[in-house]
Order: sequence, then C-alpha cells, then structure tokens
Amino acid sequence: MSDSPGKLKLGALVALVVGSMIGGGIFSLPQNMAASAGVGAVLIGWAITAVGMLTLAFVFQTLANRKPDLDGGVYAYAKAGFGDYMGFSSAWGYWISAWLGNVGYFVLLFSTLGYFFPVFGEGNTPAAVIGASVLLWAVHFLVLRGIKEAAFINLVTTVAKVVPLALFALICLFAFKLDIFTADIWALGTPELGSVMNQVRNMMLVTVWVFIGIEGASIFSSRAEKRSDVGKATVIGFVTVLLFLVLVNVLSLGIMTQPELAKLQNPSMAAVLEHVVGHWGAVLISVGLIISLLGALLSWVLLCAEIMFAAAKDHTMPEFLRRENANHVPANALWLTNAMVQVFLVITLFSNSTYLSLIYLATSMILVPYLWSAAYAFLLAWRSETYEQALAERKKDLIIGGIALLYAIWLLYAGGVKYLLLSALLYAPGAILFAKAKREVGQPIFTNVEKLIFAAVVVGALVAAFGLYDGFLTL
Repeated sequence: MSDSPGKLKLGALVALVVGSMIGGGIFSLPQNMAASAGVGAVLIGWAITAVGMLTLAFVFQTLANRKPDLDGGVYAYAKAGFGDYMGFSSAWGYWISAWLGNVGYFVLLFSTLGYFFPVFGEGNTPAAVIGASVLLWAVHFLVLRGIKEAAFINLVTTVAKVVPLALFALICLFAFKLDIFTADIWALGTPELGSVMNQVRNMMLVTVWVFIGIEGASIFSSRAEKRSDVGKATVIGFVTVLLFLVLVNVLSLGIMTQPELAKLQNPSMAAVLEHVVGHWGAVLISVGLIISLLGALLSWVLLCAEIMFAAAKDHTMPEFLRRENANHVPANALWLTNAMVQVFLVITLFSNSTYLSLIYLATSMILVPYLWSAAYAFLLAWRSETYEQALAERKKDLIIGGIALLYAIWLLYAGGVKYLLLSALLYAPGAILFAKAKREVGQPIFTNVEKLIFAAVVVGALVAAFGLYDGFLTL
C-alpha cells in the first residue's frame, strides 16, 4: 500500500494543515493583535490559546485513532455523538466558515496587490472584485482536475510561504528592542482597550482565526494513505504554526509600540519589516503573502468541497452533493461552494465588509463544530467507549477532552452575542438541505430534541434579521 493511487502521504497531509492554517491571518497579525490588546494581554492570550488549541489538536488526533471508521472529521464526530441534525449543522457551519474565509482571503489578496496597483484599493473596488472572480474560477477548474494534483501544488506553495516568515523572524530577532517591548505592558496608556481581561477576550477571535485549519487532515482522513498519519499531521502542523505565530506577534511588539502597530494598514507584517530594513522588506512580505493566499485558497476550496461530499456520502446532505467527476473530485459540492463565494464577492462591493469583519463572522461559524468535536472526545472517555483495554489513556483523554471542551465554551463567550446571532442567521436556512436529505432516505426530519434546538436557532435568526434591519446589529 506504499504508493496507492490518489492517496495522500504524511507530507501532503502536514502541508494541508499548515497550508490551511497559514493563510492571510499571520501577515496581518501585528496590527490585528495590537488593535485589541497590549503586550501583557497578548502573552496571556497566547498562553490560553496554545493550551486550548493544543488540546483540540490532541482531540482530533485521538478521534482519528479511536474512531478510524468516521471519515470527514468535525462533521462525523458531531453526528456520531449528538445525532443527525448536529452532524448536519457542524458540516453546514464548517462549510460556511470555510467559504466565508475564502471571501476574506480574496479581499486581503487584492488589498495587498493594491500596494503595487492602486486600482485595487482595499480589495473591495470593482477592479478587485473582477480580478478576484477570475482567480476564483481559475482555482475552481484547477481543483476539478484532481485532489492529488491540487494537494501537490499546495505542498509547493506551503514551502514558498514559510520562507518569508522565517526570514521575518530572523531579521526581527536581531532588531528586537526590549525597552519598546516593556514600555507599556498592560496598555495603561491606551485606556480605550479596557481591562486586561477585556483585552484577552477581544484578541481571542483573532487567535482562533489563525488556527482554523487545524482539523484539515482529519477532514481528508478517507484519502490518507495511513490512518495514523492523520493525527501525526495535525500535531506537527499545529506546533509549526504556533511557533511562527507567536514569533511574528511577539517580535513585532519589540520593533514598534502597540499604538504604532494598531494604526498600520494590513498586511501589517510588511510595514514592520519595512520599518527595520526599508522598502524591500515590504515587497518581500507582500510577495510572500500573495503566494500564501493563493495556496490557502487552494486548501480551503478543497476542504469546502470535501466536507459537503463526506456529509452527502452518508445521507446527511442531499444526494446531488455526492456526485464526483472522472477525477474523483466532488464536482457539485465544488460548484455550490464557489457560487456562494462569487455572490459574497459581489456583496463586498455594496457593503463595507472589511477583511476583519469577514473573518470574525467566519470564525464564529466554526466555533460550534469545534465544540461538538471536543464534547464527543470527552463523551467517549467518560463512557469508556473504545477504552476497554486502556484505562490509563482514558484518564489522560478525559482531562484533555475536558480542557478542550472548556476552551470551546470560552470561545463562544469571547465571540459575544453579536456573532452568535449572526451565525444563527446563517445556520437556519441550512435546514432546507437537511430536510431534503432526510426525505431522500424516507426518515422523519427532526427528533423531538432536535425540534427544540432548531426552534432556538430560528429565534436567534429572527432576532439577527431584525437587528440588521433595525441597525443594532451590523455586519
């Protein structure tokens, strides 16, 4: 089985995890973080994130090993643990998060190109939307040619994007000034940031955004050459990306002060390096970001199609999403995904959706799938399911699952009511596809418990719709 056709090796799986995690987020990190927190809060926030996200990485590793029959990662775990509607909601939420993230990537990509060509402005001018649309369909037809070929191109772009990040870390390490870093640790000079607890809470959604993709390998589990590689790829990818993120964020705070960083235009890493070495630094980071975004777009287009396909394969999504083309690519799922990206690209012309508001919404959509995965891992250990011969492992996994679950609940709290309501608005219409899938197999749509959950989602959606109409909620 060493070279089975179309199967993904460990290197390709690690590249999928790293490639989907390192998109555009890291290149805007210095400004995004400084806008919501001072040095002290940033360090506390990273500590919480490192522990929380590491436990989530272990959750995906444990579930990949203990439930090798479950393909499709986040979606399959929610379904196995909490029933069909929760499984569907996980797949739906994850899918929306992934393509919304892609819209954010397109905006950031053309905003970066705006550095060289002013016609693209902040990434939401008519020229930028036309450029993004052309690129979107180019990626679409590339993916239609085959998952393995697209995964190979992703491997190449992953290597290409890590080089400027490593250079940035090395140069800033030598330019780092401790007196700038320690000048105002608790951001007392910028009272508008609020208390330290508030600062930590506000930076949380950004830290989750830069880690989305941690589950990338588990979603492709059915296409992995060895099942054990899925867990390995998740942990290797996580540790690599965490190291880069913390270095980029912390080193920047020793180059420029927090208020200076907060005022930068994104990609703010370019301005930080320009501050140290001059104009070529900004060009290097901008080129790195463009390569990075192209690679991340490819990873996420693959992930979007794969999650819908996996859910359709076991009748949680409608039958039409199960169709593959001659290259074994889930073609209908891909068309539906990229049609939604196209619609939202046009919407960015008429609303002032910036990169940051798009990623906050995308992040809030993924919190629910993460919550169910952590809860399922905790449940398995709690019930001793699959742990009959491994009592010591059960204790360890119970603690890890418990911490991951607490972290997922904390993230929902950190996201705040606004994004919870807006995500309800996006979750509610999904029930149409769920009902269609249930009718196809001749089953009743909801169980009694699911009816209550759906009712709560509809109430949230109605409040959000009224909020957008009345103006007390904004996108």
